[in-house]
Amino acid sequence: MEATAKDLRFHSKELLESVERGEEVIITYHGKPRAKLVPINEDKPMVVKEESRLFGMWKDNDAAKDVNEYVRNLRKGRY
Repeated sequence: MEATAKDLRFHSKELLESVERGEEVIITYHGKPRAKLVPINEDKPMVVKEESRLFGMWKDNDAAKDVNEYVRNLRKGRY
């Protein structure tokens, strides 16, 4: 099934019902395919393909140990 971005905006419930029935829905924008809605296979756990290199990049930063204090200090002078 194919639907436009406008259909997704105004008829999302109907599109999700189609997906629940097992259909795949291709979302188009200006006539070009942009996304695909597919049913989730609940039997299989979702697999993360690759861990992001950015994940945990601040874990060794002593300045950001207390996140609330760190953000408070960043925002000083802005207000």
